[in-house]
Amino acid sequence: MSAASTVSGAGPGASLAAALAAAPGDRIVYDLAGIKGRLDALRRELPGVEVRFAMKACPLDEVLTALARRGAGADAASPGEVEQALRAGMPAGRVHYGNTVKSDRNIAEAYRLGVRTFATDSLQDVTALARHAPGARVFCRVATGGAGAVWGLSNKFGCPPGDAVRVLAAARDAGLVPAGLSVHVGSQQMTGEAWHGAVEDLGDVLRALGRRGIRVDHVNLGGGLPALGYHDRRGARLDPPLDKIFAVIREGMDDLRRIHGGPLDFVVEPGRHLVADHGAIRAHVTRLAERRAANGERQHWLYLSCGKFNGLYEMDALQYPLVFPGHDPDGPHVPAVVAGPTCDSDDAYSHEAGLVRVPAALASGDPVWVLSCGAYATSYTTLGFNGFAPLPHAFADRPEGAVADD
Repeated sequence: MSAASTVSGAGPGASLAAALAAAPGDRIVYDLAGIKGRLDALRRELPGVEVRFAMKACPLDEVLTALARRGAGADAASPGEVEQALRAGMPAGRVHYGNTVKSDRNIAEAYRLGVRTFATDSLQDVTALARHAPGARVFCRVATGGAGAVWGLSNKFGCPPGDAVRVLAAARDAGLVPAGLSVHVGSQQMTGEAWHGAVEDLGDVLRALGRRGIRVDHVNLGGGLPALGYHDRRGARLDPPLDKIFAVIREGMDDLRRIHGGPLDFVVEPGRHLVADHGAIRAHVTRLAERRAANGERQHWLYLSCGKFNGLYEMDALQYPLVFPGHDPDGPHVPAVVAGPTCDSDDAYSHEAGLVRVPAALASGDPVWVLSCGAYATSYTTLGFNGFAPLPHAFADRPEGAVADD
């Protein structure tokens, strides 16, 4: 890699950097070897735990196939995702329907495709599952508070522990198999305490289920495992205590097995943890402009060829590290608001603590690499808002050929 100015963090790995440098135009580049390596590392930390990839984080066939060949399954949230997982080589037995929000038609279609394990969190959903997926296995999602996560998930999904007991009892009475419990501690969870609290709630539910004569066979610890390359809204590196998180999870699994009093399997649903740091966008500078703000202060604005609507949807909650190939890291820099190319005021971030420092010599057309954006970059992209097309994607071992245009 030639001399490059890096803003808010270290550069990418060697193979990803080489692919970004070789890319002839804007695209998102994934390092499949890095993704597989992150999966292997996760399994070393949580031996024996079944990994089911949260497909929404990166629904690319090549990524799914690579994970399937390593024995991972899928957390699917729609019949469309189920079909894609099956095409990628994930057997139906390793695919569950993890969305608690589903219509009768969704349930019937997933069941027809071979899915036999479904998430639930309400009596109404249990009734529908009994009708359209007879005999299916169900696991009940227990709500969590989401404290400590960049994105808490505390409202739309899950039920209180007491309701989870009633839901699984109703499932048993309806001819379904009350197979498990699940939680999700929030996306990009930054604390081990979140899993500790979730385990306490799960333990209470297991005890209550035992008093009802219901013995589940697994606990799904959900997603939430963090990516490592993000920066917060103020530009400080997010440094999740990953070793502590894994230690808390392992201890929690031991506690739940003791409470259960018998064999108990575990599942995790990583998404961004597997893919975020192994995807990066090769974009370019649209313009570095200087304008006067409403208060009279002069501001620099760095407009990029990608933004909120074509690759950087999460830019309102965090900062992605930026690399400017060919610019001297020690050269003159200016503080700038970073924005995408569209005619939409939401397509920008300056965040709370000031502006991002960028090379003062940036010119239109200069390449820029946006790091740690492999999660949700493709799935949240619009179909062409304002006429800006979705980014094509490529892979680190073939950055120029085999580019998949949407």
